Parts: sequence; structure tokens; C-alpha cells
Amino acid sequence: MATTTASEPSLAQKLRGLSGEAVKFGLVGLSGVVVNFAVFWVCLNGLHLASLRSNIAATLVAIATNYLGYRYWLYRDRDAASRKREITLFLVFSGAGMLIETGVLGFSVYVLGLSSHVQQVAAKVGGLGLGTVFRFISYRTWVFKAVPEPTEEQLAAARAEAAQGAPADGVVAQAELMLAAEQIRYAKAE
Repeated sequence: MATTTASEPSLAQKLRGLSGEAVKFGLVGLSGVVVNFAVFWVCLNGLHLASLRSNIAATLVAIATNYLGYRYWLYRDRDAASRKREITLFLVFSGAGMLIETGVLGFSVYVLGLSSHVQQVAAKVGGLGLGTVFRFISYRTWVFKAVPEPTEEQLAAARAEAAQGAPADGVVAQAELMLAAEQIRYAKAE
């Protein structure tokens, strides 16, 4: 039986994987930005809410739509063992990003006196940019954690169990470890 082992990816492969992840993050984020600005504009001009209330409502709607994109498209291969933990962290970091965005908007409106709708949208863009950088780092680091690759020791132990004629669950464990290693290698290559 031929076996393959997962090798440590090179720096170029890591950067390629990170750039692909950043592009996908940007696409999900762009859809969230469209939702965010549409809701913000409706709240500000249609419902005549204050700018900060409009921003909070718009950001909350965008957070909900972004979670779906991140969980089910971008980070679908990441560990989803504890959805409660994942959703809690997603909401905490999204809330922190919303505070960054709303803080920039509030500063520009109430401290700098930029009160026209165009100036408020410009301030929102700046705050959204800062919040996006924060969200990207926190989501990939703490919320949607990568499934750890099996170690050589784990793979060797699974092979040893299979070679000793261990029950079927040892074979299944070996197959799962090898499959996980292959999936991670292919995911990094994308």
C-alpha cells in the first residue's frame, strides 16, 4: 500500500494560499459592503435615522450575511466542531470591527463636524477599511481555525495499528488521517 505524507509547504505556497484566501475574503466582504452601504443609505435617507444608528443597523445586517459567506464558502474546510464558540467569537470580533467603523464615523461627524451625507459615507469607507483589516486577521486567526494537520507520529501510529491487524476502527482512523492530510495539501495549493 503506497502512502503519501504531507510535507511542509514552502513560503511561496503559503503566500499563494494566503493571497487566494484574501481574494475570497474580499469577495465575501464586498458583498457585505454592498449590503452595508445599501442599508446605511436607506436608514440615513429613507428612514431619516441618525448616522451612527444607521451605521449600526447596516453593519449588523452585513455581519449576518458575511457569516454565511465565510462559514459556507471561504472557511468551509475549517474546523466547525464547536459552532457555538465560532459564532460567539465571530460576533465578538464583528462587534469590535463595528466599533472601529462607528468610532471613525462618530469622530468625523461629532469632532470634525463633517455632516453632509457624502462626507459621512467617506468617513464610513475609512472606518470600514480599518475594521476590515481587523476582521480579516481575527477571523482567520481565532474564529475559523484551520484543522490541524496530522503529525508524522499520528500517521505512523495509525499505520502501525493497521499493520498489526487492529480492528476496523484503526483502518478507519488511518484513512481519515490520510484523507485529512491530502485535503489540507490540496486546500493549500488552491
